[in-house]
Amino acid sequence: MKISIIGSGSWGTAIGIMLCENGHDITLWSHTKAECESLQQHKENRAFLSGFTIPMSINHTSDLQSCVEADVIVCATPSFAVRSVMRQLSPYVKPSQIILNISKGLENDSLSTLSCVIESEIPSCKAAVMSGPSHAEEVARKIPTTNVVASSDLQVAEAMQDMLMNPYFRVYTNPDITGVELGGALKNVIALCAGISDGLGFGDNTKAALMTRGIYEITRLGAAMGAKPETFGGLSGMGDLIVTCTSMHSRNRRAGILIGQGKSANQAQDEIKMVVEGINTCYAAKHLADKMNIEMPIISQAYAVLFEGKSAKDATLELMGRDKRNESEFLMF
Repeated sequence: MKISIIGSGSWGTAIGIMLCENGHDITLWSHTKAECESLQQHKENRAFLSGFTIPMSINHTSDLQSCVEADVIVCATPSFAVRSVMRQLSPYVKPSQIILNISKGLENDSLSTLSCVIESEIPSCKAAVMSGPSHAEEVARKIPTTNVVASSDLQVAEAMQDMLMNPYFRVYTNPDITGVELGGALKNVIALCAGISDGLGFGDNTKAALMTRGIYEITRLGAAMGAKPETFGGLSGMGDLIVTCTSMHSRNRRAGILIGQGKSANQAQDEIKMVVEGINTCYAAKHLADKMNIEMPIISQAYAVLFEGKSAKDATLELMGRDKRNESEFLMF
């Protein structure tokens, strides 16, 4: 297949390398001409995925219009850029074009999932999303990885499954596009909290509690938005949550550690030198929860730390001091 990947960060680059090795014709789009020329010259993404050779057969471009001449467009841009990029592509995209979103986040202004953003800008497209526990560095190293592709059109999901699968990258399908996207987006906020816990010097007990209660909060919001609760027990929910909360590959966890150590969200993001999606997603998640009247105490406290100047220690004390509850009432959706 002829595939254009929009976004040459670590994830876009890793997927591009993998799909090229799967036998596909790959074009990798970069936001700037300078970045494009660097990738072409060095055949290595020195800024975001150093140490991995980009195959000579991968084409590089900073011309967005040229990317529409493809069987599949893969969206790998940061969440905040998805709408503007899709709007630029819209006049040139052919009817029924498959657009596979592999970015994880929510749009702050509309509080929409990214597939909804894509479909609002390109109504004629066939949208799909991929999510799951998948650090770019490990995919590039060909470490066994399993993800899930979701689409409302089963044939599209199965086509993406066939396109992506190889001996080290296994892909399942799922019709619950809302659940798959929300799990991938919201787990980044919980991973930030897990990092903050580490930065405060807390232990495994705390992280286990955050992860368990965090997946409940994600599921509760997801169910209210029409997702299937069981989706959040799968790869794009619990699976992605585990890997992002526990690995130092996770920029969200690393940013959280810095925040727990006393740095601001902006300072942490500057030090990470990459987009920390959990910060933006926390903003959207808090406002979604308020809009839908869904109780999300961990997300709410994370929001207070990130955007209202609350100390991480005070947020922890408030979470621990909440009124007594019966766990069973929280296990039903």
